Amino acid sequence: MKAEITPPEYEAFKSFLQDACGILLGDNKQYLVKSRLRRILEENNLNSLGELLERLKRSGRGNLREVVIDAMTTNETLWFRDNHPFRILQEKLLPEFAARSPAPPLRIWSAACSTGQEPYSVGMIVDEFRRQKPGKLRDVKITATDISRSVLEVARRGEYEMIAIGRGLSPERQKLFFTPSASGGWQIRPQIKSMVEFKELNLLERYMLGKFDIVMCRNVLIYFSAELKKDILTRIHATLNPGGYLILGASESLNGLPDLYEMVQCHPGIIYRKK
Repeated sequence: MKAEITPPEYEAFKSFLQDACGILLGDNKQYLVKSRLRRILEENNLNSLGELLERLKRSGRGNLREVVIDAMTTNETLWFRDNHPFRILQEKLLPEFAARSPAPPLRIWSAACSTGQEPYSVGMIVDEFRRQKPGKLRDVKITATDISRSVLEVARRGEYEMIAIGRGLSPERQKLFFTPSASGGWQIRPQIKSMVEFKELNLLERYMLGKFDIVMCRNVLIYFSAELKKDILTRIHATLNPGGYLILGASESLNGLPDLYEMVQCHPGIIYRKK
């Protein structure tokens, strides 16, 4: 990117990004835009953010638009990120669903799953629970969604380099749930991979995913406006089965919607039950 981003260009790009995927860029984030879009501008022989915006207008919903959204929405993630949600899943939610008779299928949605660490972490927790309680929770399916095709391709492969494996994964779980791959990385084992189905989904668009008992929508709502956040949480509520649970990120809260959800204190950690 040869030219500095002008204030009008930055405002126009903020509007494009919010319309495209809901992300609300704050003020003075020009450095972030420049660093994430520099390669895209070079590959397309564009000299400024303004030229990129003009090209996006002409290309509509084409490949360039997807590449730009990819660049602005892809974030690094961790195995068992924040820990509390997975402890709550293991100690409270899975036992609760396993105790139901007859045992219904358990359906879990991991929204904004990035490169797959969250849904695969959930799969590991389910597998560990089954080892402790043989015969329980035999029918578990995890649906994992993201707006980015590139991160979904990584997630579907289920193969990670050592530097990614080391972010939050214990040596014991690495040994139990991964095998060395021919390329020098680590491949997730089939019993975990088979639990997870990955789908492309923009949280601003229609949800054609079915019904869920647990929805994990963590560390993504912080990027949306209050209005969009409320809309997304309302539509997630419609996907939950009666008594289903919503799990948000550590820095996120409902801030309203008392008619839809009730807070459940888990000491430590908070989750929300569908009313």
